[in-house]
Amino acid sequence: MVGLKPPEVPPTAAVKFLSAGTAACIADLCTFPLDTAKVRLQIQGEVRIPRSTGAVEYRGVLGTLSTMVRTEGPRSLYSGLVAGLQRQMSFASIRIGLYDSVKQLYTPKGAESTGLAARLLAGCTTGAVAVACAQPTDVVKVRFQANGAMPESARRYSGTVDAYRTIAREEGVRGLWRGTLPNITRNAIVNCGELVTYDLIKDTLLRAQLMTGENGGREGTQPGDILIPVTLNPHLCPADNVPCHFVAAFGAGFCATVVASPVDVVKTRYMNASPGQYRNVLSCLLALLMQDGIAGFYKGFVPSFLRLGSWNVVMFISYEQLQRAVTLTQS
Repeated sequence: MVGLKPPEVPPTAAVKFLSAGTAACIADLCTFPLDTAKVRLQIQGEVRIPRSTGAVEYRGVLGTLSTMVRTEGPRSLYSGLVAGLQRQMSFASIRIGLYDSVKQLYTPKGAESTGLAARLLAGCTTGAVAVACAQPTDVVKVRFQANGAMPESARRYSGTVDAYRTIAREEGVRGLWRGTLPNITRNAIVNCGELVTYDLIKDTLLRAQLMTGENGGREGTQPGDILIPVTLNPHLCPADNVPCHFVAAFGAGFCATVVASPVDVVKTRYMNASPGQYRNVLSCLLALLMQDGIAGFYKGFVPSFLRLGSWNVVMFISYEQLQRAVTLTQS
Protein backbone atom coordinates (compact mmCIF):
# COMPACT_ATOMS: atom_id res chain seq x y z
CA MET A 1 0.00 0.00 0.00
CA VAL A 2 1.34 3.41 -1.00
CA GLY A 3 0.16 6.74 0.41
CA LEU A 4 -2.63 7.32 2.91
CA LYS A 5 -5.12 4.51 3.36
CA PRO A 6 -8.69 5.08 2.13
CA PRO A 7 -10.91 6.30 5.00
CA GLU A 8 -13.93 4.25 6.02
CA VAL A 9 -16.21 7.25 5.45
CA PRO A 10 -16.25 8.72 1.91
CA PRO A 11 -15.21 12.41 1.70
CA THR A 12 -17.97 15.00 1.58
CA ALA A 13 -18.70 17.26 -1.40
CA ALA A 14 -17.11 20.20 0.45
CA VAL A 15 -13.91 18.23 1.05
CA LYS A 16 -13.78 17.24 -2.63
CA PHE A 17 -14.40 20.85 -3.70
CA LEU A 18 -11.54 22.28 -1.62
CA SER A 19 -9.21 19.35 -2.31
CA ALA A 20 -9.70 19.69 -6.07
CA GLY A 21 -8.80 23.40 -6.10
CA THR A 22 -5.75 22.87 -3.89
CA ALA A 23 -4.54 19.86 -5.87
CA ALA A 24 -4.94 21.77 -9.15
CA CYS A 25 -2.81 24.63 -7.76
CA ILE A 26 -0.10 22.13 -6.75
CA ALA A 27 -0.19 20.65 -10.26
CA ASP A 28 0.01 24.12 -11.83
CA LEU A 29 3.06 25.02 -9.76
CA CYS A 30 4.80 21.87 -11.01
CA THR A 31 3.84 22.10 -14.69
CA PHE A 32 3.31 25.80 -15.46
CA PRO A 33 6.48 26.20 -17.61
CA LEU A 34 5.18 23.45 -19.92
CA ASP A 35 1.85 25.28 -20.21
CA THR A 36 3.65 28.51 -21.11
CA ALA A 37 5.72 26.67 -23.75
CA LYS A 38 2.52 25.20 -25.17
CA VAL A 39 0.92 28.65 -25.51
CA ARG A 40 4.03 30.10 -27.19
CA LEU A 41 4.12 27.25 -29.73
CA GLN A 42 0.38 27.53 -30.41
CA ILE A 43 0.52 31.24 -31.24
CA GLN A 44 3.76 31.00 -33.22
CA GLY A 45 3.29 31.94 -36.85
CA GLU A 46 0.03 33.70 -36.12
CA VAL A 47 -0.72 36.60 -38.47
CA ARG A 48 -1.07 39.58 -36.17
CA ILE A 49 -2.52 43.04 -36.65
CA PRO A 50 -0.24 44.98 -36.74
CA ARG A 51 2.53 42.61 -37.79
CA SER A 52 5.38 42.37 -35.30
CA THR A 53 8.99 42.30 -36.41
CA GLY A 54 11.92 40.45 -34.92
CA ALA A 55 9.72 37.78 -33.36
CA VAL A 56 11.56 34.98 -31.55
CA GLU A 57 11.20 31.55 -33.16
CA TYR A 58 10.54 28.58 -30.92
CA ARG A 59 11.51 25.00 -31.78
CA GLY A 60 10.18 22.13 -29.69
CA VAL A 61 9.47 22.00 -25.99
CA LEU A 62 13.01 22.16 -24.66
CA GLY A 63 13.97 24.69 -27.34
CA THR A 64 11.06 26.92 -26.36
CA LEU A 65 11.90 26.73 -22.66
CA SER A 66 15.61 27.41 -23.22
CA THR A 67 14.87 30.29 -25.62
CA MET A 68 12.54 31.89 -23.09
CA VAL A 69 15.11 31.61 -20.30
CA ARG A 70 17.83 33.03 -22.55
CA THR A 71 15.83 35.94 -24.00
CA GLU A 72 13.43 36.77 -21.16
CA GLY A 73 14.92 35.26 -18.01
CA PRO A 74 13.76 32.31 -15.84
CA ARG A 75 10.80 34.27 -14.45
CA SER A 76 9.17 34.22 -17.90
CA LEU A 77 8.43 30.52 -17.45
CA TYR A 78 5.94 31.45 -14.72
CA SER A 79 4.46 34.49 -16.43
CA GLY A 80 0.75 34.55 -15.62
CA LEU A 81 1.08 32.16 -12.67
CA VAL A 82 -1.04 34.34 -10.35
CA ALA A 83 -3.93 34.31 -12.81
CA GLY A 84 -3.33 30.59 -13.33
CA LEU A 85 -3.67 29.84 -9.62
CA GLN A 86 -6.77 32.05 -9.41
CA ARG A 87 -8.18 30.09 -12.31
CA GLN A 88 -7.51 26.72 -10.72
CA MET A 89 -9.04 27.62 -7.35
CA SER A 90 -12.29 28.67 -9.02
CA PHE A 91 -12.19 26.37 -12.04
CA ALA A 92 -10.88 23.00 -10.86
CA SER A 93 -12.88 23.18 -7.64
CA ILE A 94 -16.07 23.18 -9.70
CA ARG A 95 -15.26 20.87 -12.61
CA ILE A 96 -13.40 18.24 -10.57
CA GLY A 97 -14.66 18.73 -7.03
CA LEU A 98 -18.35 18.61 -7.99
CA TYR A 99 -18.04 15.85 -10.61
CA ASP A 100 -18.98 12.98 -8.28
CA SER A 101 -21.99 14.86 -6.89
CA VAL A 102 -23.29 15.78 -10.36
CA LYS A 103 -22.64 12.23 -11.56
CA GLN A 104 -24.94 10.94 -8.85
CA LEU A 105 -27.68 13.33 -10.03
CA TYR A 106 -27.55 11.79 -13.50
CA THR A 107 -27.46 8.21 -12.18
CA PRO A 108 -30.92 6.59 -12.09
CA LYS A 109 -32.16 5.69 -8.63
CA GLY A 110 -31.54 2.09 -7.73
CA ALA A 111 -28.81 1.62 -10.35
CA GLU A 112 -25.97 -0.65 -9.21
CA SER A 113 -23.34 1.43 -11.02
CA THR A 114 -23.03 4.68 -12.94
CA GLY A 115 -23.27 4.32 -16.71
CA LEU A 116 -21.05 5.96 -19.30
CA ALA A 117 -23.77 8.42 -20.34
CA ALA A 118 -24.15 9.73 -16.79
CA ARG A 119 -20.36 10.17 -16.47
CA LEU A 120 -20.16 12.05 -19.78
CA LEU A 121 -23.09 14.31 -18.86
CA ALA A 122 -21.50 15.07 -15.48
CA GLY A 123 -18.18 15.91 -17.12
CA CYS A 124 -19.80 18.24 -19.64
CA THR A 125 -21.94 19.93 -16.99
CA THR A 126 -19.21 20.69 -14.46
CA GLY A 127 -16.80 21.72 -17.24
CA ALA A 128 -19.27 24.23 -18.72
CA VAL A 129 -20.23 25.70 -15.34
CA ALA A 130 -16.57 26.06 -14.37
CA VAL A 131 -15.78 28.00 -17.56
CA ALA A 132 -18.70 30.38 -17.01
CA CYS A 133 -17.30 31.23 -13.56
CA ALA A 134 -13.56 31.28 -14.27
CA GLN A 135 -13.25 32.57 -17.87
CA PRO A 136 -11.68 35.98 -16.99
CA THR A 137 -8.82 34.29 -15.13
CA ASP A 138 -8.17 32.06 -18.15
CA VAL A 139 -8.09 35.04 -20.53
CA VAL A 140 -5.59 36.91 -18.35
CA LYS A 141 -3.41 33.78 -17.95
CA VAL A 142 -3.19 33.24 -21.72
CA ARG A 143 -2.53 36.92 -22.41
CA PHE A 144 0.32 36.97 -19.87
CA GLN A 145 1.90 33.80 -21.23
CA ALA A 146 1.82 35.23 -24.76
CA ASN A 147 2.80 38.74 -23.63
CA GLY A 148 6.43 37.79 -23.07
CA ALA A 149 6.84 36.79 -26.71
CA MET A 150 6.40 40.43 -27.76
CA PRO A 151 9.12 43.13 -27.68
CA GLU A 152 9.27 44.81 -24.26
CA SER A 153 8.03 48.12 -25.68
CA ALA A 154 4.96 46.41 -27.14
CA ARG A 155 3.92 44.43 -24.07
CA ARG A 156 0.39 45.23 -23.04
CA TYR A 157 0.28 44.47 -19.32
CA SER A 158 2.53 45.21 -16.35
CA GLY A 159 0.82 42.93 -13.83
CA THR A 160 -2.16 40.69 -13.20
CA VAL A 161 -4.43 43.41 -11.83
CA ASP A 162 -3.37 45.73 -14.65
CA ALA A 163 -4.32 43.03 -17.17
CA TYR A 164 -7.85 42.75 -15.74
CA ARG A 165 -8.25 46.54 -15.75
CA THR A 166 -6.77 47.06 -19.21
CA ILE A 167 -8.86 44.35 -20.85
CA ALA A 168 -12.06 45.63 -19.21
CA ARG A 169 -11.25 49.24 -20.16
CA GLU A 170 -10.17 48.64 -23.76
CA GLU A 171 -12.41 45.73 -24.70
CA GLY A 172 -15.26 46.06 -22.22
CA VAL A 173 -16.37 43.47 -19.72
CA ARG A 174 -17.06 41.16 -22.66
CA GLY A 175 -13.32 41.13 -23.33
CA LEU A 176 -12.80 39.23 -20.09
CA TRP A 177 -15.12 36.54 -21.42
CA ARG A 178 -13.46 36.43 -24.85
CA GLY A 179 -13.35 32.91 -26.20
CA THR A 180 -15.98 31.58 -23.80
CA LEU A 181 -17.65 29.41 -26.45
CA PRO A 182 -14.47 27.59 -27.60
CA ASN A 183 -13.39 27.36 -23.96
CA ILE A 184 -16.69 25.76 -22.95
CA THR A 185 -16.30 23.34 -25.85
CA ARG A 186 -12.69 22.62 -24.95
CA ASN A 187 -13.33 22.11 -21.26
CA ALA A 188 -16.41 19.96 -21.82
CA ILE A 189 -14.18 17.74 -23.98
CA VAL A 190 -11.20 17.93 -21.61
CA ASN A 191 -13.39 17.25 -18.60
CA CYS A 192 -14.82 14.15 -20.25
CA GLY A 193 -11.39 13.10 -21.47
CA GLU A 194 -9.85 13.59 -18.02
CA LEU A 195 -12.49 12.76 -15.45
CA VAL A 196 -14.47 10.11 -17.32
CA THR A 197 -11.31 8.35 -18.52
CA TYR A 198 -9.79 8.55 -15.03
CA ASP A 199 -13.05 7.32 -13.54
CA LEU A 200 -13.31 4.36 -15.94
CA ILE A 201 -9.65 3.30 -15.72
CA LYS A 202 -9.63 3.56 -11.94
CA ASP A 203 -12.91 1.65 -11.67
CA THR A 204 -11.54 -1.10 -13.92
CA LEU A 205 -8.32 -1.36 -11.92
CA LEU A 206 -10.24 -1.55 -8.64
CA ARG A 207 -12.65 -4.21 -9.85
CA ALA A 208 -9.82 -6.32 -11.28
CA GLN A 209 -7.64 -5.78 -8.18
CA LEU A 210 -4.62 -5.17 -10.43
CA MET A 211 -2.77 -2.77 -8.12
CA THR A 212 -2.98 -4.49 -4.75
CA GLY A 213 0.59 -5.75 -4.55
CA GLU A 214 3.84 -6.44 -6.32
CA ASN A 215 2.26 -9.28 -8.31
CA GLY A 216 -0.74 -7.24 -9.40
CA GLY A 217 -3.07 -8.57 -6.73
CA ARG A 218 -2.54 -12.21 -7.73
CA GLU A 219 -0.61 -13.41 -4.67
CA GLY A 220 -1.62 -16.97 -3.79
CA THR A 221 -3.70 -17.54 -6.95
CA GLN A 222 -3.38 -20.30 -9.50
CA PRO A 223 -3.67 -20.06 -13.29
CA GLY A 224 -7.32 -19.96 -14.27
CA ASP A 225 -8.51 -18.57 -10.92
CA ILE A 226 -11.18 -15.86 -11.16
CA LEU A 227 -10.26 -12.74 -9.23
CA ILE A 228 -13.12 -11.34 -7.20
CA PRO A 229 -12.94 -7.80 -5.77
CA VAL A 230 -12.28 -7.79 -2.04
CA THR A 231 -15.11 -5.32 -1.47
CA LEU A 232 -17.76 -3.55 -3.47
CA ASN A 233 -16.96 -0.31 -1.70
CA PRO A 234 -14.14 1.38 -3.67
CA HIS A 235 -13.27 3.57 -0.68
CA LEU A 236 -12.18 0.47 1.23
CA CYS A 237 -10.54 -1.35 -1.69
CA PRO A 238 -6.85 -2.24 -1.10
CA ALA A 239 -6.10 -1.48 -4.78
CA ASP A 240 -7.19 2.15 -4.32
CA ASN A 241 -3.61 3.40 -3.95
CA VAL A 242 -1.10 5.76 -5.56
CA PRO A 243 0.00 3.34 -8.35
CA CYS A 244 -3.64 2.95 -9.33
CA HIS A 245 -4.12 6.72 -9.35
CA PHE A 246 -0.93 7.21 -11.39
CA VAL A 247 -1.95 4.79 -14.14
CA ALA A 248 -5.49 6.19 -14.35
CA ALA A 249 -4.25 9.79 -14.38
CA PHE A 250 -1.65 9.13 -17.10
CA GLY A 251 -4.27 7.54 -19.34
CA ALA A 252 -6.65 10.41 -18.66
CA GLY A 253 -4.01 12.99 -19.61
CA PHE A 254 -3.26 11.30 -22.94
CA CYS A 255 -6.93 10.93 -23.93
CA ALA A 256 -7.69 14.52 -22.96
CA THR A 257 -4.78 15.86 -25.03
CA VAL A 258 -5.77 13.93 -28.16
CA VAL A 259 -9.40 15.02 -28.18
CA ALA A 260 -8.95 18.59 -26.93
CA SER A 261 -5.86 19.82 -28.79
CA PRO A 262 -7.70 21.30 -31.83
CA VAL A 263 -10.11 23.28 -29.66
CA ASP A 264 -7.28 24.31 -27.35
CA VAL A 265 -5.24 25.82 -30.21
CA VAL A 266 -8.23 27.83 -31.49
CA LYS A 267 -9.08 28.94 -27.95
CA THR A 268 -5.54 30.12 -27.28
CA ARG A 269 -5.29 32.09 -30.52
CA TYR A 270 -8.71 33.68 -30.13
CA MET A 271 -8.10 34.70 -26.51
CA ASN A 272 -4.73 36.21 -27.40
CA ALA A 273 -6.02 38.03 -30.50
CA SER A 274 -5.94 41.81 -30.78
CA PRO A 275 -9.34 43.53 -31.15
CA GLY A 276 -10.49 43.17 -34.76
CA GLN A 277 -8.05 40.44 -35.67
CA TYR A 278 -10.81 37.83 -35.92
CA ARG A 279 -14.52 38.48 -36.40
CA ASN A 280 -15.47 35.46 -34.32
CA VAL A 281 -14.31 32.02 -33.28
CA LEU A 282 -15.18 30.52 -36.67
CA SER A 283 -13.03 33.07 -38.52
CA CYS A 284 -10.14 32.25 -36.17
CA LEU A 285 -10.59 28.54 -36.90
CA LEU A 286 -10.72 29.13 -40.67
CA ALA A 287 -7.65 31.39 -40.59
CA LEU A 288 -5.71 28.69 -38.75
CA LEU A 289 -6.90 26.03 -41.20
CA MET A 290 -5.99 28.12 -44.26
CA GLN A 291 -2.59 29.07 -42.87
CA ASP A 292 -1.38 25.78 -41.35
CA GLY A 293 -3.78 23.09 -42.52
CA ILE A 294 -5.01 20.24 -40.29
CA ALA A 295 -1.57 20.02 -38.66
CA GLY A 296 -2.14 23.51 -37.25
CA PHE A 297 -4.79 22.12 -34.90
CA TYR A 298 -2.09 20.03 -33.23
CA LYS A 299 0.50 22.76 -32.84
CA GLY A 300 2.19 22.35 -29.50
CA PHE A 301 0.86 18.79 -29.09
CA VAL A 302 4.02 17.48 -27.40
CA PRO A 303 4.11 20.22 -24.73
CA SER A 304 0.34 19.90 -24.43
CA PHE A 305 0.68 16.19 -23.64
CA LEU A 306 3.72 16.67 -21.41
CA ARG A 307 1.88 19.38 -19.55
CA LEU A 308 -1.59 17.77 -19.41
CA GLY A 309 -0.23 14.29 -18.71
CA SER A 310 2.05 15.43 -15.90
CA TRP A 311 -0.61 17.86 -14.65
CA ASN A 312 -3.15 15.04 -14.40
CA VAL A 313 -0.73 12.76 -12.58
CA VAL A 314 0.21 15.42 -10.00
CA MET A 315 -3.35 16.69 -9.65
CA PHE A 316 -5.17 13.36 -9.24
CA ILE A 317 -2.59 11.91 -6.85
CA SER A 318 -2.66 15.12 -4.79
CA TYR A 319 -6.46 15.21 -4.98
CA GLU A 320 -6.88 11.66 -3.70
CA GLN A 321 -4.35 12.15 -0.90
CA LEU A 322 -5.76 15.53 0.18
CA GLN A 323 -9.27 14.07 0.39
CA ARG A 324 -8.00 11.28 2.62
CA ALA A 325 -5.90 13.57 4.78
CA VAL A 326 -8.80 15.95 5.43
CA THR A 327 -11.29 13.11 5.99
CA LEU A 328 -8.95 11.34 8.43
CA THR A 329 -8.42 14.53 10.45
CA GLN A 330 -12.18 14.99 10.69
CA SER A 331 -12.84 11.44 11.90
